[in-house]
Amino acid sequence: MPVYTYRCDNCGIQFDEKEGFNDPTKTVCPECEEESLHRVYRPVGIVFKGSGFYATDNRSPSGKEPRQKKDEEGDTKKEKVEKTEKKTSEKEKSVSSKKENKSEKKKK
Repeated sequence: MPVYTYRCDNCGIQFDEKEGFNDPTKTVCPECEEESLHRVYRPVGIVFKGSGFYATDNRSPSGKEPRQKKDEEGDTKKEKVEKTEKKTSEKEKSVSSKKENKSEKKKK
């Protein structure tokens, strides 16, 4: 059963009363017997315990791909992989052309 705080506007008395949810609200003051009693509503204290929230707490909706993170240059990971593949293929081409040039010089 909850505890409610009551205050009288006429005499200023304040007291706590243990009541059920379905009990009627008291309106008559027990001290001055005037009909000026009302409930006092107070904010509820909230205490956050634990280490906090994580990125995994809010998962992406099913069926959708997660967003790709961008690095300092603004490239996505996929674009970065494509760039490295191009660089390696260019290096391989230049190495193979140098080998061909050397083999041609030896033949002459």
